[in-house]
Amino acid sequence: MSQTLQAIRGMNDILPDEAERWEGFEELVRDWLAAYGYRPIRMPLVEPTPLFARAIGAVTDIVEKEMYSFTDTLNGEQLTLRPEGTASCVRAVLQHNMLYDGPKRLWYAGPMFRHERPQKGRYRQFHQFGIEALGLPGPDIDAEQIIMCARLWDDLGLNDKGDIKLEINSLGEADERLRHRTDLIAYLEKQAGQLDAEAQRRLHTNPLRILDTKNPAMQALVEGAPKLIDYLGEHSLKHFEGVQQLLKDAAIPYRVNPQLVRGLDYYNLTVFEWVTEQLGAQGTVCAGGRYDGLVEQLGGKPAPACGFAMGIERLMALLEAQSAVIEVAAPDVYVVHQGEAAQRLAFRAAEMLRDTGCAVFTHMGGGSFKSQFKRADASGAQLAVIVGDDEVAANEVTLKPLRVAAEQQHIPLDALADRVGDWLYGIDEEIPEE
Repeated sequence: MSQTLQAIRGMNDILPDEAERWEGFEELVRDWLAAYGYRPIRMPLVEPTPLFARAIGAVTDIVEKEMYSFTDTLNGEQLTLRPEGTASCVRAVLQHNMLYDGPKRLWYAGPMFRHERPQKGRYRQFHQFGIEALGLPGPDIDAEQIIMCARLWDDLGLNDKGDIKLEINSLGEADERLRHRTDLIAYLEKQAGQLDAEAQRRLHTNPLRILDTKNPAMQALVEGAPKLIDYLGEHSLKHFEGVQQLLKDAAIPYRVNPQLVRGLDYYNLTVFEWVTEQLGAQGTVCAGGRYDGLVEQLGGKPAPACGFAMGIERLMALLEAQSAVIEVAAPDVYVVHQGEAAQRLAFRAAEMLRDTGCAVFTHMGGGSFKSQFKRADASGAQLAVIVGDDEVAANEVTLKPLRVAAEQQHIPLDALADRVGDWLYGIDEEIPEE
């Protein structure tokens, strides 16, 4: 017997019930993004490996250990499944000279890939909405991106109990980080005996990430480390203060977290995360910040930029934990029928209704009227259209409400669309009499 094939570990099937909830969430998010003037962009899943090595930094966990990279055997190119979207989006903006006529606000959605240890909230194929604003230098766009997140949490009902909280920090500019890095390494070297293996590895490559350790044994060490905010110059401080003032004006609660850093090399100035305690270790549901150096780093003319990404799996898990309801699509009408002639009339009736914009589920596979009505009830449809031998003989159908107590009625076929429209879009709970 051949072995049953299964999905790759950490790359999950999203089955219809869950997929419909995802679609409801995605529709809400698309409307939210449009309300802030963001336009969609779609980038390939596969990019040249050097794009991520240059953008993210060669000495990072993502590039060193987590990327799905391979050699294209047809032409020898080094390719990578995208581990994040910002670098791809900036590459597309530069390749197509999109900043020639001014700033751009863009969003994208789709799968990202990292070879991590799969666990709840962390997968090897995961899905994100990413938002990037390019060409805007001030603290106003940083603050607006944070404020727009707060609006989404309100729309989703996640702010009702304070289940999602905002943390912010400033990474300053490159020269400020360099001075801080020098002092941070010196401090950590003096405490080398307290560093775990991961911190030892990062000490001379990416020491900022040590500040983000989740190891309880290192928390006191991290608390005593030099604070990057103490190294910020006048410009960086003014930018950070500008962000905070706009958040206060918008009544957005936040906490300045000096340990909030980034493992990606392209961030500067504002960084922020929306976090929750409802998902265990994977508590970050949205993270972003400013990355003014990336456009030039990827070969373009210097241009400011900021953005954020939210993990769909984690947000869906948070919504489930909070019993939040996302409306899923259901058909307007379920057509039940029995007999060959009835099936033909049922098909005609269904297509007539679809011509008017109705969502119609036509029963397939036979079965008694009783079993078909069980399917109709389970579908969530508002109405059932019934076609049997009597209806065929009279060239009519029977219309039966499924969600309220109302009498079923016989409707001429040529009047069906109007009657269904009256029911679905009108006020009356009674089907109009002939």
